[in-house]
Amino acid sequence: MASTTAAAQAQPGGVPPATAEYDEVLGRLSSLITQKVRAHSGNRGNQWDLMAHYVKILELEQPIARMKVIHVAGTKGKGSTCTFTESILRSCGFHTGLFTSPHLMDIRERFRLDGVNISEEKFLKYFWWCWNKLKEKTDDDIPMPAYFRFLALLAFKIFSAEQVDVAVLEVGLGGKFDATNVVKEPVVCGISSLGYDHMEILGNTLGEIAGEKAGIFKKGVPAYTAPQPEEAMTGLKQRASELGISLQIVDPLEPHHLKDQHLGLHGEHQYINAGLAVALASSWLEKQGHKDRIPLNRTDPLPDHFIRGLASASLQGRAQIVPDSQVNSEEKDKDCSLVFYLDGAHSPESMEICAKWFSHATKDDRRLTSSVEQSQTSSSQKILLFNCMSVRDPMRLLPRLLDASTQNGVHFDLALFVPNQSQYNKLGSNTSAPAEPEQIDLSWQLSLQTVWEKLLQDKGSSDI
Repeated sequence: MASTTAAAQAQPGGVPPATAEYDEVLGRLSSLITQKVRAHSGNRGNQWDLMAHYVKILELEQPIARMKVIHVAGTKGKGSTCTFTESILRSCGFHTGLFTSPHLMDIRERFRLDGVNISEEKFLKYFWWCWNKLKEKTDDDIPMPAYFRFLALLAFKIFSAEQVDVAVLEVGLGGKFDATNVVKEPVVCGISSLGYDHMEILGNTLGEIAGEKAGIFKKGVPAYTAPQPEEAMTGLKQRASELGISLQIVDPLEPHHLKDQHLGLHGEHQYINAGLAVALASSWLEKQGHKDRIPLNRTDPLPDHFIRGLASASLQGRAQIVPDSQVNSEEKDKDCSLVFYLDGAHSPESMEICAKWFSHATKDDRRLTSSVEQSQTSSSQKILLFNCMSVRDPMRLLPRLLDASTQNGVHFDLALFVPNQSQYNKLGSNTSAPAEPEQIDLSWQLSLQTVWEKLLQDKGSSDI
């Protein structure tokens, strides 16, 4: 994940559970991460047919068939779209399940029941149920499922056992060969905004990427999409035509639809995701016999239960603003504050959107402007904390981030390129002295720094 305004892993609610059993479970899950199969998904069909065996071992064929699923793929905004959709239907009074990825602090973030992370007790119960059955039945021919596949299977077990009314599923990667695509008859499918990402797996053109994402389309199942680039839209329409299904293009929501309420997820781009979510939730309600609860048209304000759901939606790491709670009283007296602006942008298009959001958010944030107004010698500093994995091309990400930031009046005083590993003292620790810091290979981060400094140098030369 590239966190373009802060890579600090801050989360309301504190650190993850730290019981011995929970740590053991996390270790078992880590053992499923392999180099041969991408941790997120099926790597263009690499042994994807094994998913059918796993589903059979866990006796999930019928539970999955009975599940009322909303299935969402896309490059950007699919997690936000799923979150909005679940929140709308929960506001309508339904018992909801939401499966998203990745998580920031605690793996239980991926499994939400009625808008809340699954409890540690339930997570452990369902984990061991799945783990033990799979361990008993797998062998050299049918090995244990890879990391994301196991998590998808676990989600199906959780949602079926908890008897949710609706399961909202975010695709991990792609669509056609994604672990979540074992759902044969979802109620409705959606495609969020498409762009260039995971090209080493999904293809080098938007048409190829769209074809992979459209792999979640099913015959007889309505499909909706956010507005797309022409090449991507052509790929989606071609797949829909092959299946003989309707593909409806959904316009973004407009502020008047919300009766002066704000979306729970910030950023102008979220109106695109919210519009798609309204269409998906409306389609699900109509197909489940609740036509009286859906919007009458696309011009009037939304029904109150839709607005409540959109306004209360919450998803960490998506245009999230987190004030530092550790500011001391002396700093507070000076009206100073430390604020983290978190976003999981990891594609060139998302970088640009994130930079625009950061610009607007900091201009509107009184915590930053008040100190400037009070003192001519005081000004806020903008520090970029950036993290991305080595599989990504920094020359596709950093130039878009820098250009969009500059165009929107943002100039970073400092840029820090940070690794995935983090160190912190657990709450309630009795340790008198901090442990020795772990030695971490920073060669990738130094490469990112070099790219950034070269971009700054080139931009400075062009401005002369």
